[in-house]
Amino acid sequence: MVDNRAKQVFTTGEVATVCKVSQQTVIRCFDSGKLKGFRVPGSRFRRIPRDALISFMKENQIPLDQLDSGKKRVLVVDDDEAIVDMFTDLLGRDGRFEVRTASTGYEAGIVTEQFRPDVLLLDFKLPDINGNMVCRTIRSNTNYEHMKIIVISGVADPDEVRELEDAGADEFIRKPFDINAVIARMTELLRVA
Repeated sequence: MVDNRAKQVFTTGEVATVCKVSQQTVIRCFDSGKLKGFRVPGSRFRRIPRDALISFMKENQIPLDQLDSGKKRVLVVDDDEAIVDMFTDLLGRDGRFEVRTASTGYEAGIVTEQFRPDVLLLDFKLPDINGNMVCRTIRSNTNYEHMKIIVISGVADPDEVRELEDAGADEFIRKPFDINAVIARMTELLRVA
């Protein structure tokens, strides 16, 4: 089975399989402009970018489950290698999660666009940006409205915690933390059994 969650550009045949319609239906929707995409130069082939497919599926109330592997996607953003390794190891062995990592806010933005995480485990103080800015940036993008943000930090006073919540963080956890408590809270927010 093709892992559609990782694909960024789809053929009309792949779109037909995902949407559970005929390829001719997909071609008609493409040709009429209802389904956005592009033609491969020098050919008749049509290609549909992931964002256009998701928009089309939402507009036509087609469930997005065919684009999902069933595992929840977790992005760990921290410049502390030990913390990143700990989360990667534990969540990777868990079986319910797929994990990616980033060590800066800039890198987190790139990985978020490609990976589309369900939850962000975010260090408050990154080398290039603070957690407030990351939260605001994510919350300003409707493509990420489903994403949960758990901020983890050892240096945050009550005013900073309030600012993080105002910026869109779903949870704040203070370092040092109990890894099992973080995973438990994450599964609650994601409604994972």
